[in-house]
Amino acid sequence: MKIDLPEKVNMIIRTLNDAGFEAYAVGGCIRDSILGRTPSDWDITTSANPQEVKLLFRRTIDTGIRHGTVTVMLDKDSFEVTTYRIDGEYEDGRHPKDVVFTKSLYEDLRRRDFTINAMAYNEQCGLVDAFGGIKDLENQMIRAVGNPKERFTEDALRIMRSVRFAAQLGFSIEQGTRDAAKYLAGNLRKISAERIQTELVKLMVSDHPEFLKTAYEIGITKETLPEFDCCMETEQNHPHHCYTVGEHILKALQHVKAGDMQDEKKLKFIRLALLFHDSGKPRTKTTDDKGIDHFHGHAAVSEEIAGTALRRLHFDNETTGIVKLLVKYHDYKPQACPAGVRRAVNRVGEEIFPLLLSVMEADIYAQSKYQREEKLSYLSQIRKIYETILRERDCLSIKDLAITGKDLIEAGIPSGPRIGSALKHILSIVLEEPSCNTKEYLSDYVKQNISALLTLE
Repeated sequence: MKIDLPEKVNMIIRTLNDAGFEAYAVGGCIRDSILGRTPSDWDITTSANPQEVKLLFRRTIDTGIRHGTVTVMLDKDSFEVTTYRIDGEYEDGRHPKDVVFTKSLYEDLRRRDFTINAMAYNEQCGLVDAFGGIKDLENQMIRAVGNPKERFTEDALRIMRSVRFAAQLGFSIEQGTRDAAKYLAGNLRKISAERIQTELVKLMVSDHPEFLKTAYEIGITKETLPEFDCCMETEQNHPHHCYTVGEHILKALQHVKAGDMQDEKKLKFIRLALLFHDSGKPRTKTTDDKGIDHFHGHAAVSEEIAGTALRRLHFDNETTGIVKLLVKYHDYKPQACPAGVRRAVNRVGEEIFPLLLSVMEADIYAQSKYQREEKLSYLSQIRKIYETILRERDCLSIKDLAITGKDLIEAGIPSGPRIGSALKHILSIVLEEPSCNTKEYLSDYVKQNISALLTLE
């Protein structure tokens, strides 16, 4: 099998070979190359120890030298070069207490997580596949290297990674590997929130976010995302629904196709919002005397739950804020008229409103077919009006007003909170009628209504 290695990768390998050492490109870059994907980075494994690697290259960084990793810099590109190693005892279920360097490529590959990630390649020797990685790629299978219980005991994060790789590649998880993951899922409590978050996001932006159900079945979400487990266990006996809350969430996630979103950051916001949009339903569920379930006020509770979960998983403030807003307004029904949509955009935010439309559409398609056409027709109206508003560049926020706080001060309104209140009032007029947004009109309005504007709180 021929793999086209980048010239800089080949140069590193040749430099190590010429000095008498073995060296191979290894891991995910080989897997992705075989699958016809473009690797995000290229890792190299070698029989040279870190100090020997450093002597061979002009610019290096000691990124993980204790564990055998040196980063080699070639121009502005970086490549991790790691010495063949055997991991010592894993005391914390995540990191080996120590590592032992070895001269055996086989021993190095044997410690890796999954067979599809345990292949190495160089141009001289070709592909080294000691654990059946090619066969598992052909069979679209995620299989642990060697004994899966040993691999997952060494590093519990591998349990989440098994599902994440399955979601990214559309593969199934080999039964023995799946059984071991389920048996040891409780060990995920040892893993830091940051590591859990990274794997969750990779799953959420993958081609198959519905594999979150596999995470639920294995017991991963019980330890990392218990809010979802509650949703999976909550029925919805209502004309608008035909799934449990959890299954509805999975269907909504599937509707937003990764391939349709060029901006992965926006995809992350939308998918995370869908993950949490109905998380408040288990808490708000009531059943009437006809046996129909209701979830009054679930959006506000869902927003609260989303905030708590995202903070627990150490998400950044931007992500947390945007996802909470999308969850809060996912059931919002603005009037299907220009003024109504302008008010909605102002309330939700200009950057967030188009994301909200995607969330609302996915929510509709994940419901029953009851009144679906009417719901989609309404949403289509909102979208068309929104596109017209953008095209006509209507004023949507205070920053777009033709007058500023400075103009109000000059007109006689004292600086302070009254300026903000006056600008909000003026904006409400412009949102109703965009043609009013001229300096002449608004200046006259302020002069004629100065007394009223001074009384605004």
